[in-house]
Amino acid sequence: MSDKVTVADPASAGIRPEVIRVDRVSKRFTVRKDSSIKERIVTLGRAGRRHREDFWALSDVSLDIHAGTTIGLIGHNGSGKSTLLKVLGGIIQPTSGAVLSRGRVAALLELGAGFHPDLTGRENVYLNASVLGLTREETDAQFDAILEFSGVAEFIDTQVKFYSSGMYVRLAFAIAVHTDPDILLVDEVLAVGDERFQKKCLDKIAEFQQQGRTIIIVSHALDQIVALCDRVVVMNRGQLVYDGMPSAAVSRFRELLEAVGDVNDQHEAASRAMEVERIELLDRVGVPIEEYVATEQFVVRVHVRMIRPVESWAIGFSIDDSRGQLVLASNSDLLEQHLPPLTQSRVVDIVVNGAHFAPGVYNVNANVAGFSESTSHALMQGASFAVRGVSDTVGPVVAAVSMN
Repeated sequence: MSDKVTVADPASAGIRPEVIRVDRVSKRFTVRKDSSIKERIVTLGRAGRRHREDFWALSDVSLDIHAGTTIGLIGHNGSGKSTLLKVLGGIIQPTSGAVLSRGRVAALLELGAGFHPDLTGRENVYLNASVLGLTREETDAQFDAILEFSGVAEFIDTQVKFYSSGMYVRLAFAIAVHTDPDILLVDEVLAVGDERFQKKCLDKIAEFQQQGRTIIIVSHALDQIVALCDRVVVMNRGQLVYDGMPSAAVSRFRELLEAVGDVNDQHEAASRAMEVERIELLDRVGVPIEEYVATEQFVVRVHVRMIRPVESWAIGFSIDDSRGQLVLASNSDLLEQHLPPLTQSRVVDIVVNGAHFAPGVYNVNANVAGFSESTSHALMQGASFAVRGVSDTVGPVVAAVSMN
């Protein structure tokens, strides 16, 4: 972990007791490459080892968490943040290293985790609360508060398999925060539910912070992370690469995202079989146009470059207004046009008749996609045109409107 940067937290170090210590934790999963039962039967025994691959979700992670702090875990998908949260909650055991913790831990890691779909909401409250460490008497004492917080009282005796996703998460969150936890682990659930419930969750977290409880949150909502957390940990490829102030951690995360995006772009370009080179807008006689007059015919000419032959493929176009809202789109499938195999670079003309656009500036996009193989490419804002004039209506569609 030579690229790890650690910034000390002077507010907590040496003042608040340590509630979680992560000591050089690594977690390995074995991924099988033979996905079907037939393939697994064929690869039984020694040969099967060649069809397995080790994936290290966490690699040599060390972390100390002090009481009363709110820690954010951020990173791109697959970076190891959710795996780390499950290790902290004791949901999964590390392959190597150790996690030491003290106090009651309430983990809200997945939507409705710990719920049985065939049990009612009431039965699941008692089941889930017992999993989180409450006795039946303690659950009895908290039941009304859980019900009030969740807002599902009307359906509490209905099987939870009939609940919406919002009802699931409201009930699960209500149970977790009423188990009197010393440490609360939250994974993305604050993004679920309506605005009113999200505010209720944030108010409860603020209440926990005032009470000096420890909270660890995984979220892609970076503004929420900065607002809630005292300290933020950045994960990348299973490693802890930054541990420090929220604003600096978010900046580090964005740098990583940009680097990952550059690598993905290079990979996509290397595997692409065709691409949209450029887009032209022409009138009915083939003259380039920059301004469009209502109902006139125009042609969207798409230049497609073949990188390698594609047997079966499709092409499409779309037109957006200046705010990026879609106003018109079509493709060869919708038009029931079968394109011949792409064996060389070619030009495709898409003819548009009778369109009425409101005054404004419009951008034209085009994309190609392979059916015989997984390949695609889109050129956004490859061309643009303006529509002049004044309209007495609002929106991208022009119509003659009158009142009697």
